[in-house]
Amino acid sequence: MRPTEIRIYYEGSKALKPGFDRFFDELKSKARNCRCQFALISGGPGSETCRDFATALKTHEDAWNILLVDSEGPDNLRLSDALCERQGWAKSRSGSIFWMVEMMESWFHSDKDALEIFYGSQFNQKSLKPNPKVEEIPKADLVEGLRNATRACPKGYFENKASHGGKILELLDPDRVRRAAPKCKKLFDAISISLSYPPA
Repeated sequence: MRPTEIRIYYEGSKALKPGFDRFFDELKSKARNCRCQFALISGGPGSETCRDFATALKTHEDAWNILLVDSEGPDNLRLSDALCERQGWAKSRSGSIFWMVEMMESWFHSDKDALEIFYGSQFNQKSLKPNPKVEEIPKADLVEGLRNATRACPKGYFENKASHGGKILELLDPDRVRRAAPKCKKLFDAISISLSYPPA
């Protein structure tokens, strides 16, 4: 059955919302064409995002509530089931949990050209890990790579994450990210398929 409302609770500050709006524009358009409401809701840190998601399951029962959070570690194929166990959620909720592996910044590594456009000629793209499978890059290497790549820039990424993160998201090519990050593709595919169902 096609959802009439999709609510994505994402880990991160409200400053990221314009970036996520742009990044998910394709899905928003599909939802609009199906007369399905589409909302992106900032949850702050991961634990608070989980709390807001759990609340939404009770307060927005007719919506498809989606949780989008950093994994903070490698994909062991049990991320969603393990989170349901820790939170005391029904295992059926695992189908509404999606991951940025190991963190949102892995998506940035999918589109290094976007980073260079944002930071300019002083950005050192060679400092980033060349692995095209960005979900295999450990969090520590993601952080180190972005710090080194922006070291010569007037403002480094992690010193200005709140202001830079959303603007970089706006520049990312979603197709590139989906090709490099299977968990991101899984989210796009799941929502697209749900919107292809006949209406209730």
